[in-house]
Amino acid sequence: MEEKDTTQTPPNPPEDEYEKICYICRRPESKAGSMIQMPGNMNLCHDCMQKAFDAVTKSGMDLSQIQNMPYMNMNLNDFANMKLPNTEIPQKKRIKKKSAQAPAPSFNIKDIPAPHKIKSSLDEYVIGQEQAKKVMAVAVYNHYKRVFYKDSPEAPGEEDIRIEKSNILMIGPTGSGKTYLVKTLARLLDVPLAIADATALTEAGYIGDDIESVVSKLLAAADNDVEKAERGIIFIDEIDKIAKKKSTNTRDVSGESVQQELLKLLEGSVVEVPVGSNQKNALTPMATVNTDNILFICGGAFPDLEDIIKQRLNKTSSIGFKAELKDKYDDDPDILSHVVNKDLRTFGMIPEFLGRLPVVVTLQKLTSPMLVEILKRPKNAIVKQYIKLLALDEVKLVFEDEALEWIAREALERETGARALRAIMEEFMLDIMFEVPKDPGIGTVVITRGYLEKNGGPRIEMRG
Repeated sequence: MEEKDTTQTPPNPPEDEYEKICYICRRPESKAGSMIQMPGNMNLCHDCMQKAFDAVTKSGMDLSQIQNMPYMNMNLNDFANMKLPNTEIPQKKRIKKKSAQAPAPSFNIKDIPAPHKIKSSLDEYVIGQEQAKKVMAVAVYNHYKRVFYKDSPEAPGEEDIRIEKSNILMIGPTGSGKTYLVKTLARLLDVPLAIADATALTEAGYIGDDIESVVSKLLAAADNDVEKAERGIIFIDEIDKIAKKKSTNTRDVSGESVQQELLKLLEGSVVEVPVGSNQKNALTPMATVNTDNILFICGGAFPDLEDIIKQRLNKTSSIGFKAELKDKYDDDPDILSHVVNKDLRTFGMIPEFLGRLPVVVTLQKLTSPMLVEILKRPKNAIVKQYIKLLALDEVKLVFEDEALEWIAREALERETGARALRAIMEEFMLDIMFEVPKDPGIGTVVITRGYLEKNGGPRIEMRG
């Protein structure tokens, strides 16, 4: 009886999902064509290989004498077996291959959550800011509908309606939740997010990050997948810091010039960006990214904007029996909601830049009740995090309402918004987190206002 062959043929290894990159010119194979594999995992494109041959030819070297040169009689088989250093491009600088199949729409329109669903999801993490969440939900929904429509088979022709890109400008005091709102939004939509600081950006050719570096960060967040990056979100914080300087005799390389250079990205353009690096150099591979479908959100505190708005509104006051009081808006907590394009131009933002940010979102200054809600209500609230940490030690943690109100008032005095909450909690929870694991008999720890005011310790309840 013939024995069955039980040996299994190993499956073919999956094709490498990353592009090969020329070791000399740093171009990927999608641009340079097929590569020549060299020892040490070195890849060379045909152009660079031809340039090498041309250089040897033009040097005037007598090729007939090559055989007499040292090491030229070496057996090529020996050369192939030599252990040469690995010259492969690092993983973080490699570019993912584009799909060989016909590109599918980035989104199915049914997969795009409706505005009310987006806002409902944001409500679970972000306290207050109802109008801001509503505006953001509608803007994001319309943006990704535009992406779907643009990438669908029913893409607009020359005479069809073209949906313009709607980037977002967020205005709100420090610590009001601008960055947190954007992070939450990106997580809910499951799209890559890059956060850049406008203060680090300078005009090309000057010390600092180039404008395209923000796209490089997005590409890195998308695991060097260009297609995925092209439907991501870029958040540029501290955008108010690149306002046009009121009076200067030097070139404004970090103000108006940066606004000018950001225009092409906001509008939608094809840019070459370095992979795995913020700086362009001869040793960094380059990738081509189209920013047309990238949602740009710019945020800033705009500290002097309130005074500009009040000044404009007070000018509308008239003299007479029914005249509005000149100090009507002085104590308006929601003064930023009255902002118009003219106010932002007065602040120092150029009209062309504002034209690329048609959706304006204003955030309210946080109040003490809002800070109390931030402490305890969101899904990942700070209080809930500490409760969970002590629960792992089988200890129940309780915060009295008066204690939470004291923390909120203390945070307001520090004038850093919600950021102060974490700092205050860390300060007062340090000793508790250090001492509690020492005593296995502790069952409950109650945080009181007296403990926070340093008039005693927390209330400890033992087990049993």
